[in-house]
Amino acid sequence: MTNPQPGSYDILFHWNHLDWLFPNETMKRDFEANAYWKGAMPAGFKIDRNGSYYLSVPRWAPGIPATVNRIEVVDGKPLLSAYPNWEMNAIGDPQALQSVLGWEIDEHNRAWFLDQGHIEGKPCIDGAQKIVCWDLNANQLVESIPIPNDIASYEASFLNDLVVDNANGFVYIADSGIFTDPLQGGLIVYNMRTKALRRVLHQHISTQDVPDYWFEIAGKKIWKDRPMRTGADGIALSADREMLYWCALTARHLYAVNTAALRDFSTSAAEVEAAVIDLGDKGTNTDGMGADNRGLIYYTMLEGQGIGIHDPSDRSHRPFITDPRMIWVDGMTFDNLGYLIFNSNRLHELFGGDLDWEYPYNFVVWKAYLGEGVKSYLHAR
Repeated sequence: MTNPQPGSYDILFHWNHLDWLFPNETMKRDFEANAYWKGAMPAGFKIDRNGSYYLSVPRWAPGIPATVNRIEVVDGKPLLSAYPNWEMNAIGDPQALQSVLGWEIDEHNRAWFLDQGHIEGKPCIDGAQKIVCWDLNANQLVESIPIPNDIASYEASFLNDLVVDNANGFVYIADSGIFTDPLQGGLIVYNMRTKALRRVLHQHISTQDVPDYWFEIAGKKIWKDRPMRTGADGIALSADREMLYWCALTARHLYAVNTAALRDFSTSAAEVEAAVIDLGDKGTNTDGMGADNRGLIYYTMLEGQGIGIHDPSDRSHRPFITDPRMIWVDGMTFDNLGYLIFNSNRLHELFGGDLDWEYPYNFVVWKAYLGEGVKSYLHAR
């Protein structure tokens, strides 16, 4: 893209279906013979400081070869290679990565993988649900933090995404809690220094679905026979690390809380609830969220088919870019070269059996120019 203008956007990668660089022919034949690619959805797209691209593929369907992957372009085709290796993606090993949806690469070039633990929606085995911090420079484990059943139910939890605050030493997680009725949405706070975990806003209005909210994308209801129900989903941290933002997927309101109320574990549950700010209706529901180094908050627009911006200075919501090809927008990140990166993965069509697998743009990674010097919240000075 030559001399891009803010708001201009282009396609970075696209697939009709995901494919892997397999370590042996047996795995490749099994993957293709069983058409396991029909359940492989691109989710969390990231870029490290060296310019390598990564993609998480949650194990919501059978046969997903690896849940965390590096993208390698072979003969012009973007293929996936298990990261950091195949052993670290072994199903059934609670020390390995089981199913990663949302994750982050921090300012120190460390990956923070949020392992949902669930394989194909089954309850977690003990130890599988965790945060894994991995040093991308040294290619080695920093630490693995199990998230126990009393913090996120092994039956109900759906650990969706996280944000990292190295300045104060905290990680914040959105748990959609989708596997029970009522949902068990909530937020989880991890103190890096004390290694303590705390759950807050459990089944609070801000982390729960809106009853009977049946949304549409491009005129298509999600799902066909019943409304989708998903609690706390998108999560973002302000550049000054002072405000945490989140939203449920099957709802339209954006919420925030001062992180001081979360960092102090002696703050009561009632006090945390009283500190929550309802920032109003965004005009669309949202999956992924992000924040830049200027203080702006970005949200994917599922119904709006694009990206929106929340400006905390006046609490406004506005569309940034929209495109009819942006069907189920998610997986937001920044490349620190002025671009916002996100994908459209047609989640509802993939799992609803509606995809034309010959179409080369089923899954798209987009790059949208924000402006010179615009980076992730992680790089705010």
